[in-house]
Amino acid sequence: MAETPASRGPAKVRINDVDYNLADFSPQAREQLANLRYAESEIKRMQAQLAIVQTARNAYQQALLARMKEDGML
Repeated sequence: MAETPASRGPAKVRINDVDYNLADFSPQAREQLANLRYAESEIKRMQAQLAIVQTARNAYQQALLARMKEDGML
């Protein structure tokens, strides 16, 4: 889903590869669009958080393996 800038004419929203004029949306459709945008932004935020936590997990795992090797366990 993407929105075209207003400087190029009426604001449009692309949904499933089809452009729609935002002005044609009912108030209820605009509310659903806002909900969709929020959900998409939350997914992106959560994916970024997941990447951070996965990186930390990998570092902890490497530190654990190094400690185990120093302790003669490996």
